[in-house]
Amino acid sequence: MTTIGLIRHGITEWNSLGKAQGISDIPLNNIGRKQARKLGDRLSLEEKWDLIITSDLSRAFETGKIIGSKIGLPTSHIHIDKRIREIDCSEIEGTTEAQRVRQWGSEWRNLELGMESFNGVSNRGFDFLEDIVHTHKGKRILVVSHGALIGLTLQRLLPQKFKQTSMDNTSITYLSHLDDKWDCSLYNCTRHLDLITQ
Repeated sequence: MTTIGLIRHGITEWNSLGKAQGISDIPLNNIGRKQARKLGDRLSLEEKWDLIITSDLSRAFETGKIIGSKIGLPTSHIHIDKRIREIDCSEIEGTTEAQRVRQWGSEWRNLELGMESFNGVSNRGFDFLEDIVHTHKGKRILVVSHGALIGLTLQRLLPQKFKQTSMDNTSITYLSHLDDKWDCSLYNCTRHLDLITQ
């Protein structure tokens, strides 16, 4: 059986401000780094992990590096894959919902603002996971990515289970792959954050 832990990166200033990040390379803030350390502490108490794969965006890569240091994985076991970067939000990147409504009106989601399609994002995530389970069959792999990418991929992978998704910062979701079947045993879990104060 191949086990994959899907992790959303730690929080950033833009997350705190409610700004769309997309592929803008916004770093973790101090709270995001604390979140990553807490998740690393939690994972260090569980079964061993073989590999970490992160998005190429710094907020995901730094989250992966922090977790790797906590679970004893050397940097040679942390790989980058551009396929699991966040949805490209194009013109709306750096804006809040209020700013979008002010600029384009309340129906802004129906406008052509250059955003990557949800289908395109879920295809990237699905292809990545299919590759991973064949390349690293029987391994335990942590994947550090982004809210939209993880959520849309889950909806594509297990549509009956995930009609809607919402991913919290440094949440972990466990997927298993056996006999060409996917299963999800844990979804969007953040119990490691209980002791973090803002």
